[in-house]
Amino acid sequence: MTSTRCAVCKYFRRRCPSDCIFSPYFPPNNPQRFTCVHRIYGASNVGKMLEELPVEDRAIAVETLYYEAKCRIQDPVYGCVGLIPWLQQQLNIAQVQLAKTRAEIAFLYANVAETVAEPILGSTESLFQQNDVVDHGLDERNSWFY
Repeated sequence: MTSTRCAVCKYFRRRCPSDCIFSPYFPPNNPQRFTCVHRIYGASNVGKMLEELPVEDRAIAVETLYYEAKCRIQDPVYGCVGLIPWLQQQLNIAQVQLAKTRAEIAFLYANVAETVAEPILGSTESLFQQNDVVDHGLDERNSWFY
């Protein structure tokens, strides 16, 4: 009978019981996952947390603990909260790029509209001169533009 021990039981060099609370979440083929979580939270604390949670929530809890532990190891001061300024910077960069792209599109649409309208109506300058809008401004009849 071959029994594979979970990463936790391997780490502590003990026999892995059939009802081991860690075995579904810390497989033997990924020992760094447990090492990372153990380094930040400790095996005893993780075991207590898992025992208090309903079985259906444990996998998500272990994923969260692993992610937070990994971030804490990379950035001991801020942990995963340290990602927020970086994400805000990425968001600002994307917003600036979006604004530039929208301005370019508006500019291109304006040029296309001017190019299409020019053969039909003549240049926009001659159109304004014909209506005396440039020289005299708008009178009361055209005030609905405002």
